[in-house]
Amino acid sequence: MFGTEFSLKAAFMVVGLALMTAVSGCTALYQNHGYVPPEEDLQQLVPGVDTRATVDDVIGAPSAAGLLSGGDYYYVRSRVKTYGMLRPEVVDRQVLAISFDGQGVIANIERFGLRDGHPVALSRRVTDSSVSGKGFLQQILGNFGNLNPADFF
Repeated sequence: MFGTEFSLKAAFMVVGLALMTAVSGCTALYQNHGYVPPEEDLQQLVPGVDTRATVDDVIGAPSAAGLLSGGDYYYVRSRVKTYGMLRPEVVDRQVLAISFDGQGVIANIERFGLRDGHPVALSRRVTDSSVSGKGFLQQILGNFGNLNPADFF
């Protein structure tokens, strides 16, 4: 009698543990990437007055600066949601852009969100394939006219 009661409790514990594991696997995970300074720190910066050195002192230099247009500063923060085995989804993105004029004085401070963004291809290298639409035999037989015996000797 004691053995049956013990095995019943053990079975309930195993089922409970399996159920808790399954439920915890369905929990969404959030990851934060990057840094955008808080609004309180940005209030200390005045466009047309403060310089690049002031920005470095107040909020720090960003990890990404523009190579063109005078080296503007870009602060980027993203929040990514991962749910089980599904593809990760960006749920929030903020971009703070601080542009400078020729003398290094702040010209503009702009903040963009996820809704303001557009997909941008940073690098795209595409090689045109001449074999699209051709079958295997067409590719093999198409090379016979292109051979020049002088190239072999």
